Amino acid sequence: MSNERPTAEELRQGVTVEIVQGDQDVESTDTEPIIGEVGTIYGDDPQGPEVELKSGVVGHVQAIRHDE
Repeated sequence: MSNERPTAEELRQGVTVEIVQGDQDVESTDTEPIIGEVGTIYGDDPQGPEVELKSGVVGHVQAIRHDE
């Protein structure tokens, strides 16, 4: 599995993703990612695509979850 973040073009509404909020340290390993379904995609950002989850949380996508 690669550590490359997805681009905004790869995301769709309803996709389950891991995000970190803007005030979290993206490089920190002791923060738990927030997992949820994409509601709104705002666009690409150096920290990862910025999205709003259906829960209302806004953050930067770190990974797409492919849960079976």
